[in-house]
Amino acid sequence: MSAVNVSNMQEAQNTVIFPEIEISEALIRRFDSSGPRYTSYPTADRFRSGFNEPSYKNYLAQRATAASNPPLSVYVHLPFCESLCYFCGCNKIITQDHGRSAEYLRYLDKEMALVAGHLGPDRQTAQLHLGGGTPTFLSAAELTHLMDSLRGHFDFAPDAELGVEIDPRTVSDATLAMLAGLGFNRTSFGVQDFDPQVQAAVNRIQPLEMVEKALLASRSAGFQSVNVDLIYGLPKQTLASFDRTLDEVIRLAPDRIALYNYAHLPSRFKAQRLIVASDLPSAERRLQIFLMSTRRLLEGGYVYIGLDHFAKPDDELNKARLDRSLHRNFQGYTTRAECDLIGLGVSAIGKVGRSYSQSVRTLNAYYQYLDQGRLPIEKGFDLSPDDVLRREVIMALMCSMPLDFAAINQTHGIDFVSYFAPELARLDQYEEAGLMRTTGQGITITPKGRLFVRAIGMVFDKYMGQPTVSTYSKLI
Repeated sequence: MSAVNVSNMQEAQNTVIFPEIEISEALIRRFDSSGPRYTSYPTADRFRSGFNEPSYKNYLAQRATAASNPPLSVYVHLPFCESLCYFCGCNKIITQDHGRSAEYLRYLDKEMALVAGHLGPDRQTAQLHLGGGTPTFLSAAELTHLMDSLRGHFDFAPDAELGVEIDPRTVSDATLAMLAGLGFNRTSFGVQDFDPQVQAAVNRIQPLEMVEKALLASRSAGFQSVNVDLIYGLPKQTLASFDRTLDEVIRLAPDRIALYNYAHLPSRFKAQRLIVASDLPSAERRLQIFLMSTRRLLEGGYVYIGLDHFAKPDDELNKARLDRSLHRNFQGYTTRAECDLIGLGVSAIGKVGRSYSQSVRTLNAYYQYLDQGRLPIEKGFDLSPDDVLRREVIMALMCSMPLDFAAINQTHGIDFVSYFAPELARLDQYEEAGLMRTTGQGITITPKGRLFVRAIGMVFDKYMGQPTVSTYSKLI
């Protein structure tokens, strides 16, 4: 049963309650603005074309000759999808020609060999994520080949976290069992919404029974953790319809839930132009859906991890939150310590040393680079000491970690209070609202402030006042 009666649902959604903490709709409206999600700092829209293949190779060479290195995390972008989801902002290729993936795999092999040659012998790997696109667009034989190739070029730790994104429409029980047999231990299912009208409006038809069957099969196959992605703010979505979706999600009991805010940016994402704008819920209704969803998930036994992530109390994410070992990267929140990220495939993003890099976005350019024996880097970013400092501050805030001024001063050779004097002054409004506390020793995010870490983190982002081609989503 839903936690809120439909007849008085709207009136009941003007607050969200954490343990002993009540957050009003008025407070959210006061601090809700547009901003980055900070899966990196500087954010990807700040990457520069002046950073190219020689730049990337230089950072790989520095790692190869370093006395010690952080472990590697590997991301593989598999861009193919059989059909177009209208809400999607990912770099994807819509095709039903499964022969295209075989050619793509040959080029992934080339890229892996090039990268491994520059990495040197230290290729200890703690994390792998297959994203897209639709990774299960690949056949069982192709996925097996991909994993064999990855294991041939990277040294996966025995406890490595191997995750794969799953489209319930294109996966079979046999494929899930095969993935588990290949060593994958985490799955993430794109659910978005169970309501048939919403699914039709975004061209992603996947009945509840189909998703439930895939989730049960993943558990039977032995996956350690199952994540479900939901999106609020989609066309045709209402409080009542999303409440019913939450009924089913809570019943299915995934280990983790990501509750994303749909960003309608048709000028940037062509597919979104197929969405009827008048079908989108109003800003007020979106906020009510978010508040209702947060309350429902908390009442359903989930713990708020941060931003848009929830997990069961015994999940590793919550344990990391409690012992202050939570981290954030391009895949969101993670329990893994800071890693160097190797991105493989079109548009994949990497992070090595004090750099970010991103590969070319089209297949033709990707194939052309690799045919020439070149790494397919299109742009990236060299981080200055100031960037590294601000990244540490922002990522700590995004994980609701206390900032210890003395520790930061010692690591970076600064005096935090004087270095960030303008930023500290701008934090006064958040402190007055009870969202954080500042002392001479550090900054602490309060329980109430955990919903607002993006806004607080933006204060330390020196690039926020500079022009960008991106249009950011609302914070909530």
